[in-house]
Amino acid sequence: MFSKSIVALSALLPLAAHADPVPDDTTVEVRGHYDNGIGTSNAASQGAVTAELIANRPALRAGELLEFVPGVIVTQHSGDGKANQYFLRGFNLDHGTDFATFVDGMPVNMRTHAHGQGYTDLNFLIPELVDRINYKKGPYYADEGDFASAGAAHLTLANKLKENTASATVGENQYYRSVVTGSTPLGAGNLVYGAELGHNNGPWVEPEAFHKSLGVLRYTQGASDDQFSVTGMFYKGAWYASNQIPLRAVRSGEIDPFGAIDPSDGGRTSRYSLSAAMRKRSSDTLFQASAYVVQSSLTLFNDFTYFLDDPVNGDQSRQTEKRRMTGFDVAQTWFSHWGGLDVSNKVGVQGRYDDISPLGLYKTANQQTLAVITESKVKEASVGAYAENTVQWLPWMRTTAGLRYDRYRFDVDSNIAENSGKVNANTTSPKLSVVLGPWARTEFFVNYGEGFHSNDARGTTVHLTPKEREPVDPVTPLVKTRGAEIGARTEWLPGLQSSMALWKLRSESELVFSGDAGDTSASRGSYRSGVEWNNHYIANSWLLFDLDMAYSRAHYTEHDAVGDYIPGSLGKVASFGVTMMDLGPWSGAFQMRYFGPRPLIEDNSQRSATTAIAYARVGYKINRRWTVQLDAFNLFDRKASDVDYYYASRLPGEPAEGVDDIHTHPAEGRTFRLTAKTTF
Repeated sequence: MFSKSIVALSALLPLAAHADPVPDDTTVEVRGHYDNGIGTSNAASQGAVTAELIANRPALRAGELLEFVPGVIVTQHSGDGKANQYFLRGFNLDHGTDFATFVDGMPVNMRTHAHGQGYTDLNFLIPELVDRINYKKGPYYADEGDFASAGAAHLTLANKLKENTASATVGENQYYRSVVTGSTPLGAGNLVYGAELGHNNGPWVEPEAFHKSLGVLRYTQGASDDQFSVTGMFYKGAWYASNQIPLRAVRSGEIDPFGAIDPSDGGRTSRYSLSAAMRKRSSDTLFQASAYVVQSSLTLFNDFTYFLDDPVNGDQSRQTEKRRMTGFDVAQTWFSHWGGLDVSNKVGVQGRYDDISPLGLYKTANQQTLAVITESKVKEASVGAYAENTVQWLPWMRTTAGLRYDRYRFDVDSNIAENSGKVNANTTSPKLSVVLGPWARTEFFVNYGEGFHSNDARGTTVHLTPKEREPVDPVTPLVKTRGAEIGARTEWLPGLQSSMALWKLRSESELVFSGDAGDTSASRGSYRSGVEWNNHYIANSWLLFDLDMAYSRAHYTEHDAVGDYIPGSLGKVASFGVTMMDLGPWSGAFQMRYFGPRPLIEDNSQRSATTAIAYARVGYKINRRWTVQLDAFNLFDRKASDVDYYYASRLPGEPAEGVDDIHTHPAEGRTFRLTAKTTF
């Protein structure tokens, strides 16, 4: 079940030689979930997740692929067809802002999105086809641009599968999932394919009826030093939403904890893409290129305040967008020697163009349109260019210095004439990393970098609020961030990969476009700092342990009487996993995740609850072809919440100004899913 990976100093580094090679007799064969050995990265918080972790750890939703990245928490506050809620490094990332995600070079984050800036929906992925997740944290990398201040994850699809498989999963609440994946030789390469059908009602009083269909067709040719791939993907989904609900209504018995105030909330979405990538390496150069075309659509019906704005029809709204996105990424690296020093120089250019029409927000009741709040046509273009230099100065010291330049053009055509316009913006981001060691199989890192995230294009040209039509100032198009980190990674204990990082990140402003309200608000500047400790231990040939812990603090940098806490900023995160395999026909896994309380408003007088949830899996191999496995989610049936918010809403009979309250989305109770899988 686990592939073999050798911990070697040359892995993943651009230089031909590295510091202080480990003698052959101490090279350790590691069969694990992470490829984070000595000499494999430029920061203690950088690493890679192998396909074996994805295959062996149960996941409740496709979006939990990102939870394999140490320190990331993935939850949901609405229907499962919607993008997940993400947390990392003291950020409530909402649906993806400040964490960049890519699949085979295609950006997943949607800028100027109908529901939220940086919207990251991973429901179009078949996890069985994901071969690797390379992750980075912090703005220290020249090839990372928009949305990557807290981190980035690059998911790559398999070029060839070890075996063809078909599986069927059934579970409580009318859950079913059927998947077929495989690969076959075609010409000089391989054709990889996958298809999935799924349905889930969930534990909700009003069945979610989430139904999705997706498929992948991929052709690859060549080895790692000379290869190319072409990939086509499609996805369609529809559901009724299980949105957050007011805690007072649950406590009074007015609704069930798994009930809904407005059962007509829901959504539908689609995504079609075609992408290509190539990689060609010679003895002294490396050329990489990728390009993509994506067409997507989304319609969401949400009602978060009930009867606060409209006591007759309710506050439901429809958010709609249709998007065509194209882009490319080209990079060239040269390997050489300067005065006896090993050197690599890399330059790259990245471009992206989004054409979004229509992009709208509408007043609705029971999914019927009552009025247009705002409707726009948006064209957003960007180009980023970067240069990066890596030098092995001494056997124990390596530096990587980079400089990135990004330029954006926003073009907004709004039904509110005052909100139409064109804006240009640019930013420059220097980067620096220093790697020291290894000594005693331990290396040290120092990192600094500047980054940014773009703001919603509509916010850059806005002059009147969409609902009240009151004057408002446009926001800064590109929000600057600055971060630094010191860290260490060690393998002094055979079988153990352990790393620790102390980091800080400052943001000039947490600019947020509220898709629910249809306007933009600019918060104060912010400062975050924290520590992360990650451990991956191979105890023996059949037993592996993973332990990841993180602590962070977040506050606004400009004092305000309302308070300086950042709502939703997550402080404590812990994850513990055990994997057992090759116990005769048996295998198993256990995973516990914990995320601690967080402030819900600026004065910290309202805080969320703590959440701790365990997953488990037991597998049995019947024969050479057939395997069955039983997954348990929320194994101990904890009564916990996925997400908590604090704001004003109004139920029938309540005061016109509404009631301030915690609004929660409960974690699903204990549920089981049984899977039968065959190879062919």
